[in-house]
Amino acid sequence: MDRRNFLTLTAATTLMAPALIGRAQAEDDVVRMRELYNRDLSFSDYALARDGQNVRISGFMAPPLRAESVFFVLTKMPMAVCPFCSSATDWPADIVSVYSRDVVDIMPFNVPIEVGGVLKLGVYEDKELGFVSKVRLVEAQYRRV
Repeated sequence: MDRRNFLTLTAATTLMAPALIGRAQAEDDVVRMRELYNRDLSFSDYALARDGQNVRISGFMAPPLRAESVFFVLTKMPMAVCPFCSSATDWPADIVSVYSRDVVDIMPFNVPIEVGGVLKLGVYEDKELGFVSKVRLVEAQYRRV
């Protein structure tokens, strides 16, 4: 290898490295719902370490409780009906409540989406909807994937 090829290869590698690292980190930043809980349904160390931080979670938008809302439920699997829970003790480990920054544009229940927002852990009852949750994303934005 001559000096010119070496310098070209070094420059290209140096310029490409941040993009490759950024892509790898972006893929690692997506939280799986199963990573939020231990087997006994307590919060995992992984979830506790990310409480209050921005995260991304992939899933499906369950049919909303009502129109013109900033709230929806993100589910691991497509659901044709909303998995409305009556209490925190009934909270399934494969849903996350989402509070969007804007009024929600309803997506079909079987279209995969990715939601980014601030992860909040702990029992919370939405006074307006009566929805009880243990895991929420707030200030969320979402997109089709």
